[in-house]
Amino acid sequence: MARVYNFSAGPAALPESVLQRMKDEVFNWQGTGVSIMEIGHRTATFQDMLALLESKIRKLMNIPNNYKVLFLAGGGQGLFSLIPMNLTAKNKAVDYFVTGIWSDRAAKYSKRYADVNVVTTATSSNIPDKSTWKLNPKAKYAFYCPNETINGISFSQIPNTGNVPLVADLTSCILSQNIDVSRYGVLFAAAQKNLGIAGISLLIIRDDLLDEAYDSVPDVFNFKSQSENKSLLNTIPTFPVYMMDLIVDWVNEQGGVAKMEQNSLAKSSKLYKAIDESSFYNNLIEIQYRSRINIPFSLPTQELLDNFLLEAEREGLKYLAGHALVGGARASMYNAMPEAGVNSLVDFMKYFASKYA
Repeated sequence: MARVYNFSAGPAALPESVLQRMKDEVFNWQGTGVSIMEIGHRTATFQDMLALLESKIRKLMNIPNNYKVLFLAGGGQGLFSLIPMNLTAKNKAVDYFVTGIWSDRAAKYSKRYADVNVVTTATSSNIPDKSTWKLNPKAKYAFYCPNETINGISFSQIPNTGNVPLVADLTSCILSQNIDVSRYGVLFAAAQKNLGIAGISLLIIRDDLLDEAYDSVPDVFNFKSQSENKSLLNTIPTFPVYMMDLIVDWVNEQGGVAKMEQNSLAKSSKLYKAIDESSFYNNLIEIQYRSRINIPFSLPTQELLDNFLLEAEREGLKYLAGHALVGGARASMYNAMPEAGVNSLVDFMKYFASKYA
């Protein structure tokens, strides 16, 4: 079966060249005679790869020396809990920007360990003006999700929280635009959207935040313990780490994060133009809060939506259904989505609208 264009929100599309490289190496990794799925995480070969991967990520994201880079299992939702567990033993006051389903869930998980203050709550179309925000200047950290995959809402700028360290869930937008890491206390991203496949997460944490965990936190979930053991305290998911390494190489080969950002702007502009110029499709989010990565849109009726999804799949445009909590359609366009895929989607949308309008 021919490859299709995969618009899934995650696990998401992977570059074909990465899949081919994985295929070529899967039986014999780096001349070891064994698969990466068989390699021991304590072998020198694997540890060299992990150290080099960290070095490449540091260079790609321009990570300052006073930040640790960790590779952790548990995914984004696991980190929703691990972050308050690791940061609030001495100060339980935390701020949360609730701008969509994922940040709302993060806030709810955090309430088990900390005292949560909701700074602001987004509407279906925007993030309230910063003049209305209720920031706590004594909070241990302020959590936000720059890009909400389900709601299609994103921050146009990094929120200013003064001296309160920012914690950001970059799962859906990491490596899609340049960011100033020094503006943050903690950054994290599950891998299955822009960093590879499910099973591993990247966490970047400022040194001074490493000794704030509850005594009850197990060592395998303790950021300081994992840092001291170079993310190898326990058996790390070796294959997902390998896939992250391939993705980082691919991003560098394409021209780095600046090129990824350029591509992202081009792809999203094309799709939003098709939506905005049509009376058939609709996106209600105010322009400055629109996601470049996950673009939801609606059709006039549920019957038309069902037909749209069915016919799109026949054309090789897959996984365009919106999340079950919000409905509608949604196109997720991570770094691996080629512009040709967006062109095909736009062409199909115009055809479908002319057929059924």
